[in-house]
Amino acid sequence: MGSFVRLILGVPGAVIVTGGLFLFMAGMIRSDLRLEEEKSAVSINITQQLDDSDINNANREFKRPTLDAPPPPPPAVNDPSNRPALDGVSAQIPEINADLNIGSGFNPDRDAQPLVRIPPQYPERCMSRAAASESVLVQFDVTPDGQTTNIEAVDSTNSCLNRAAIRSVERWKYQPKIVDNTAEWRRGVQTVITFELSDG
Repeated sequence: MGSFVRLILGVPGAVIVTGGLFLFMAGMIRSDLRLEEEKSAVSINITQQLDDSDINNANREFKRPTLDAPPPPPPAVNDPSNRPALDGVSAQIPEINADLNIGSGFNPDRDAQPLVRIPPQYPERCMSRAAASESVLVQFDVTPDGQTTNIEAVDSTNSCLNRAAIRSVERWKYQPKIVDNTAEWRRGVQTVITFELSDG
């Protein structure tokens, strides 16, 4: 019952409010409210106007520059007393009393030089008691043919490596010692051979 009463009272109220809004909007449309007229846009011209010039007039006004006259040539001197003396200075060449032997500037003498050095192989039997780095001091002679001979291990940090060091030096090749263009023996050559264990 209450909802029926609300329906009867609410419908006429809604019609009145809607009609009032409609009339208000119609009045607004018919009124003389006008928007401000748009202002005219400002025109900005950024291009420079070039004045056409008459090419023929420009050519008429052009004047070639005048070149300066070249300077006059220097005066000729015909007086023979003005010439310098060309006799020069006479002097004696000094004598040097010295017996100098400067040689040819090339000395062919040389000591034995290594050509091929094959590194040694680490023996497996020595790896168990070897340190990370071992060395062997080897002494040998070089023949006139460049071969190594009389090889011996003088000192070593591990005597197990002496034989491997000697075998390595046996395969080395040298340029022989040269004295007066003749190959000679080079005795007592010493070198240190290092053995290093790889981590792998």
